Amino acid sequence: MKFIQGHNRNQTHLFPVSLEQSIDPENEVRIIDLFVESLTLKNYGFRIDFPENGRPAYHPSDLLKLFIYGYMNKVRSTRDLEKECKRNIEVMWLLNCLKPDHNTIANFRKDNPKAIKKVFRATVQIAKHFDLIGGKLIAGDSTKLRAQNSKKNNYNQAKIDRHIAYIDNKLEEYTRALAENDGDNRQQIEDEIDKQQKRKDNYRNLEKQLKESGEAQISISDPESRQIMIRNNITEVAYNVQTTIDSMNCIPIDYKVTNQNDSKAMGNMIQRAKSILRTNEFTALYDKGFHTGSELKTAQELGVETIVAIPSVPSTSQAPNHDYNYEHFRYDETADTYTCPQGQILRTNGSWYKELTSSGNAILFKQYKTKACKLCSARSECTRSKTARLIHRSEFAEYYEVNRINFEEKEHLYKRRQSIVEHPYGTLKRQWGFSYILTKKGISRASSDVGFMFIAYNLRRIVNILTRDQLKEYLRILLSLFPAISDLIRHNLRQFKRSIGLEWIIESTNYAALNPA
Repeated sequence: MKFIQGHNRNQTHLFPVSLEQSIDPENEVRIIDLFVESLTLKNYGFRIDFPENGRPAYHPSDLLKLFIYGYMNKVRSTRDLEKECKRNIEVMWLLNCLKPDHNTIANFRKDNPKAIKKVFRATVQIAKHFDLIGGKLIAGDSTKLRAQNSKKNNYNQAKIDRHIAYIDNKLEEYTRALAENDGDNRQQIEDEIDKQQKRKDNYRNLEKQLKESGEAQISISDPESRQIMIRNNITEVAYNVQTTIDSMNCIPIDYKVTNQNDSKAMGNMIQRAKSILRTNEFTALYDKGFHTGSELKTAQELGVETIVAIPSVPSTSQAPNHDYNYEHFRYDETADTYTCPQGQILRTNGSWYKELTSSGNAILFKQYKTKACKLCSARSECTRSKTARLIHRSEFAEYYEVNRINFEEKEHLYKRRQSIVEHPYGTLKRQWGFSYILTKKGISRASSDVGFMFIAYNLRRIVNILTRDQLKEYLRILLSLFPAISDLIRHNLRQFKRSIGLEWIIESTNYAALNPA
C-alpha cells in the first residue's frame, strides 16, 4: 500500500525557504504585525528610551506582538510564550527570531497596565473608523474571573473567630489531658499545645492585618482579590470585570477591573461610555444587580437613557393581599402625600431617616402614614403591622420611577441585553478558556491580563467582520502616515518656539549640557 512520504530530515535543500515565504499572505499574524507597527508606542506610555550601558533591551513592539498573538491563540502563560518563540514559526516570523525569556515577558505585562489599556482603545478606534460601533444602544454587565487565591486563603472576622474558637477548644482538651497524663505521652501533648498556640498567633496576626486594612476581608495570595457572589449563594475569590458592549457588532468599548460588587458600578461606566462615544444620545441596558438609586441618578443627570431591570419585591415586604402592595399607592408630588387603594391620605412629618442596605450603603427616606389605618376594614389585607401601614419613600424615588417607566415602555429593548453582553463573555470564558486571572499581586496586574483578553477579542472580531485586505490597507496607511505626522508636529513646534523667542534659550541649554564647565 502506498502512503504520502515526508522529507528526509537529513536532506539539504538547494533553495531554502525563507521565513517570509513560510507565512501565508492571509495569515492573521501579519495583521498583528501591522497593527502594532501602526501604534506610536511612546505616546501610549511604553518605555522606549533605555540607557546605552549594559545589555540592550527588547523593543516593546516585539513583546506587545508576542502577547497579542498569544492571547489570540489561547496562550497566556509567559513560560508557554517563551516556548512558542523557539518552536512556533509564526512567532519566529513575528519577532524576527527573537527569544525573550519568561521573566522579560512577564515584566512587560506587569509594568504596562495603562499602556495596554490605550492599546485596547486603539482597537475601539479601528472599529469606529469602519462604522462597526453604532453608539446608540449599549449594554453593561460584569463577569467574575477567579483570582489566584483559594477560599482557604481568604479571611473575614467571622472566619478568624471560628478558627480561634476551634483552637481554644483544642487547647483546653490538651491542657486537661496534660493534667491527667501520667507521663507516657507528656512530650507529645506539649508539642500539640505548642503547635496550636502558633496557629492561634498566626490568626491573631491576620486579625490585626484585617483591622489595619479597614476592609471586610483579607486575601493572602492575591491581596486585592475578594470573595464575591457568583450566582445564587455560590461565592468565589475573584475579580469583578465591568464591561460596556456596543450592540451593533457586540464589540466591547470599555472595561474596568474591580473587586467590588455591581451595586455602585453603573454610574461611572456610563460616564466613561459618554466620554468614549462623545455623546449622551444613547440607551444603556443593565440587569437588576445595578438597580441602585444613586447610580440611576448619576446616569439620568448625564442625560443618558437607562433601562435597568427592576428586582422583585421580597415576599416579606409585600402586603398580604397584593392589591395593596406599594406600587398601588399613588404619590402626589405637589402635596407630598400618598393615597392608598382605600382612598386614605398618607402624610409625612418631613423628617429624613437613615437605613443601611445589605451592601452597607446608607440611604435616606421619609415615612408616610395615616391614623385611618386603625379603623380601616382592609387593614389585615394591607399590612402585617399591629399599628399602621408605613410607606417609605427613598431620596432617589423619582429616579426609580423614571427607570420604571423606561423599563415598561421599552421592555423589547431590554430583552436584547443578554445577547449583547454574553457574546464577548461566551467567547472569552467558554471558547478561549479565560475564566480566571492568570496574574497575582493586585488589580493593576489583573487589569493587564484582562486588557490583553479584550485586545485579542476586538482584533479577532474586527478581522471576522471585515475582509483582511480592508484592515491591512487601513493599517498600512496609518503606518505610512506616522513619519509625515511626526515631521509636521516637529516643524510646528519649532515654529512655535521661534515665535515666542525661546529658540536661543533651548540652544544655550543644549550647548551647556554638551559642554559642561
